[in-house]
Amino acid sequence: MKVRKAVFPAAGLGTRFLPATKAQPKEMLPLVDKPMIQYVVEEAVASGLSEIIIVTGRGKRAIEDHFDSAFELEYYLNDRGKADELAQIKTISELASVSYVRQREPLGLGHAILCARALVGDEPFAVFLGDDIIGGTPTPCMRQLLDVSDRYEAPVLAVERVPQQRIHQYGVIKARQVESRVHEILDLVEKPKAKDAPSDLAIIGRYVLPPEIFELLAGTRADSRGEIQLTDALRMLRYDTGDKLGFLKATVEFALARPDLSDEFRSYLKTLSF
Repeated sequence: MKVRKAVFPAAGLGTRFLPATKAQPKEMLPLVDKPMIQYVVEEAVASGLSEIIIVTGRGKRAIEDHFDSAFELEYYLNDRGKADELAQIKTISELASVSYVRQREPLGLGHAILCARALVGDEPFAVFLGDDIIGGTPTPCMRQLLDVSDRYEAPVLAVERVPQQRIHQYGVIKARQVESRVHEILDLVEKPKAKDAPSDLAIIGRYVLPPEIFELLAGTRADSRGEIQLTDALRMLRYDTGDKLGFLKATVEFALARPDLSDEFRSYLKTLSF
């Protein structure tokens, strides 16, 4: 099925940018003369995505206002003959069809994406994280991911090579290269220590995901901070749970990863003899 919809989680509190984000969303901080989120929405549109779903939270009204029509401002610019400025303002509100959904509590990236479930429906979709502005290529990053997803009929995420001293800040993949700049994901690890990282390929803020991810997110256990991590659901997604063996493998691995089950379950497995 053709990917038409893009989800933009934008409900975070932006604490790393305080005090600039005390009274305005982090996503609205300007790069030159445009807010960060506009660059990312423009990438979605340039990639052929026509429906934008922005997951917002308390204090994010400025995002909605930015992509809405501004009648008074347009009238003012037109009245004063500021044609170039008027064209720029009208272009923003006409970029795409934009919908909004609220994430009532900051419960992590996985939960933010889950909030968009009703608007996405039963179809594949793209996810953009506004923290990552990706440029410098003739073909937008998301368009490249969509092309790979079409070619392999599979979920796809973007990665970049990062230096060892920064690897602990990212989700990291264990992978097998299948063609130039394309890797098959064998495993994913959330923010590993440098010595434990399976590679230097870190996940950055672009994903093409199937609708099945919603069910996995709904069943994902919150981490120690009370957040639902997308990486945990992606690990489950890489198993073919429609296959009995794949389902059993997934059950064992995820049980061993559970702090409340791992010790007892590992001890049980050691008692088995075949």
